[in-house]
Amino acid sequence: MPRTRTMKPAAEQARGTKPPGGQARGTGRWLLAVFALLGLAASLTAAFVHYRLLTTPDYQSFCDINTTWSCASAYMSQYGSYLGVPVALLGVVFFTAVSLLLVADHRGSQSAMTLVALLSSVGLAFTLYLAYATFFLLKAICIICLITYVAAIGLFIGANVIMRLPMRTLPQFLRHDLRGLARSPIAFGLTVLFLAGATTTIAYFPREASTFAAQEGGAAQAQAVGAPLTPEQRTQVERAFDGMPRNVLPVDGEGAKVVIVKFNDFQCPACANAHNLYKPLLEKWAREAPGQVQMFVKDFPLEPECNTNVKRDVHQAACEAAAAVRLARQAQKDVALEEWFYANQGAMTPESVRNAARDVGGVQDFDTRYQAALEGVKTDVAMAGTVGVTATPTLFINGVKLDKLPPPNVLDAVIAHELRKAGSSQ
Repeated sequence: MPRTRTMKPAAEQARGTKPPGGQARGTGRWLLAVFALLGLAASLTAAFVHYRLLTTPDYQSFCDINTTWSCASAYMSQYGSYLGVPVALLGVVFFTAVSLLLVADHRGSQSAMTLVALLSSVGLAFTLYLAYATFFLLKAICIICLITYVAAIGLFIGANVIMRLPMRTLPQFLRHDLRGLARSPIAFGLTVLFLAGATTTIAYFPREASTFAAQEGGAAQAQAVGAPLTPEQRTQVERAFDGMPRNVLPVDGEGAKVVIVKFNDFQCPACANAHNLYKPLLEKWAREAPGQVQMFVKDFPLEPECNTNVKRDVHQAACEAAAAVRLARQAQKDVALEEWFYANQGAMTPESVRNAARDVGGVQDFDTRYQAALEGVKTDVAMAGTVGVTATPTLFINGVKLDKLPPPNVLDAVIAHELRKAGSSQ
C-alpha cells in the first residue's frame, strides 16, 4: 500500500527553509558590528586627543609624527569642528548610535537595520568631505581619521550593498518599533540615557578658543571685566598675590607701573583666548591710567625649529607666525597680523602664514629675512627658560608668574592693587 505524503503547513515550511541570501546577511551583520566598534574606538581616541589639545597647549599626541602625519593639524583646523562641535565628538555619537541600532536589530527591531543604512549614507558623505579637506586642503594625514574613514565606508557597504534593505518600509517599521520602545522600560531608558549623554557631552566639551571668541564676541568679555570682586574676595586675591615669588625679567617696561609679560604661541588656542579675554580690560586701563599698564608679548612657539624645549611639532607654523609679527612690526602692521592669526588659527600653515605676512603685515621679503627674525624669537625662548616657562600662555605680572589664566575681574583687581602699591611707594 503506497504511503500517503503529509504536507507541512506553509508556516512550518518557512521556518525550516533558509531565506535566500541569509548567509550573506549574517556576514553583513557581523561586518557592521566590527566596523561600528572600530569607528567608536577610533572616535573616542580622537575625542581624547582633541580634548587634550584644547586643554593642554604643549600636549603631543602619539599620532603627531611630523607636519604631514599629524592629528593636531586636522583637529585644530576649521575642518576639525562643525558648528562649534568637534568632529571627533560627532563621530562618537554617530558610531554609538549605530552600535545601539545593531543591538536593537539583534533583539528583533524591524526598522533598526534600515536606519543603519540611512545613517551610514549620511556618514559616508560627511567622511568624503572630511577626507578631501584633510588630504587636499590641509595636506595632512591623520592616522586616527583614516581609521574612522575605513569604519564609515565599511558601514555603508555593509548596510547598503550587502543587506540591500528597501527604504520604503522604514516609516511602517519605525512606527511599530517606537510603539515597542514605549512599552519596554529598559529600551526606553537606554534611549533617554544615550540622548542625554550625547547632549551633555557636546555641551560641556571644551571649545577652541578662537571659535568661542568669535561666537561670544567682545560683549560677554567686557561684561566680565565689569563684574568687580567683593571686598572680601579682593582682599583674598591681594594677599595671595603678595605671597607669590617674584622673578626678574629683562623687559623694558617703558615707564609702566604694572608690566604684564605674556609668553605666547600664535597657534595656541589658549593664547587666543587670553588675547580676546583681556583685550577689553587692557583697553579700560589704557583709558583710566594711560601708559601705566603695559602688556608685552614674548614668543614661545611650540615648534622645535625655534624652540629647543619642544621635541616635536605641536604647532607647525608657530615659528613662522612669530617671525612674521616681528617683521610686520617694522611696518606698524603687527597688531593687524596678530588679530588675523588669532582669528584663523585653524587654517594656519607655513604657506598661509607667509601669505598673511605679505597681504596683512606688509612683509614682501619674508623668506629673505626669516632667519634673522627667528634669532629674535630664540632670544625670547631663552628668556622663557630662565623663568621656568614650559607652556603657553604663561603670564607674569610685575614678575609674579601665573601658570593659569586668571578671570578678567581677578586680573583687574591685581592690576589695581599693584598700581596702588606703586603710588604709595612714591
